[in-house]
Amino acid sequence: MIEYFDTHCHIQFKSYPLDTDQVIKDAVASGVTKMLSVGCTLEDSKLAVKLARHCKNIWAAIGLHPHEAKKYVNNNDELQAFRDLAGSDRVVAVGEIGLDYYYGHSSRQDQLDLLRYQLTIAEEFRLPILFHVRGSKAFDGQDVWRDFWPIFDEFKPKGVIHSFSSTPKELEAILKRDLFVGLNGIMTFTKNSSQLESAKQVPLDNILLETDAPFLTPSPFRGTICQPKHVVDTATFLSDLRGETLQQIAESTTKNANRLCNLV
Repeated sequence: MIEYFDTHCHIQFKSYPLDTDQVIKDAVASGVTKMLSVGCTLEDSKLAVKLARHCKNIWAAIGLHPHEAKKYVNNNDELQAFRDLAGSDRVVAVGEIGLDYYYGHSSRQDQLDLLRYQLTIAEEFRLPILFHVRGSKAFDGQDVWRDFWPIFDEFKPKGVIHSFSSTPKELEAILKRDLFVGLNGIMTFTKNSSQLESAKQVPLDNILLETDAPFLTPSPFRGTICQPKHVVDTATFLSDLRGETLQQIAESTTKNANRLCNLV
């Protein structure tokens, strides 16, 4: 059986509407034998660790999403609890963390400060990063990269740009820094030719597969709850788009994910 690694899902969320044990069984039956359960708050980061300890197919990433920056950035007790969690067994990454100027749920400065704090934690515990980077509508997404790259270049961590859906210009900057690129269901339903061109240009050694479950369900399953098993549908789409076999896509992306998470 071809094996896959879903490097970004949120099946530990309390709001996840499906039975988690069944979702994991269905994923494994589809060949998705490894899943990274990703936190966005302190609470669901703890749940990710709990799930990873419960299931051999799951590992945990802990993170405080940029939307949550105003809640955490000046809360020393919560920040200390986050640091303590980073040393837990089954934690293999910090994420998802980064900058998001699209909705403005937290101020730019709070987001920058929280990102910097989490980067110091990742550096201390030698953990890779799952980066969430999304700009505002007003600047066509470019404003966020101007803030992101100087901080990234200061720390130079190993990591991935989660849910990549940008242009070849941003891709060039990402690859220059030897980051991985997370591709998910967006690629199966986007009408943006620039995004598809970027997906074709990413070297296979830099691609990670992800679902972002319960979000971003790939075509042709739009309208249903996204699950880790759907990573196979994204892989199939990419195989056709890029002219590579499904075996090549699966083997390379799984190898990449194991390398990112230090599971080899």
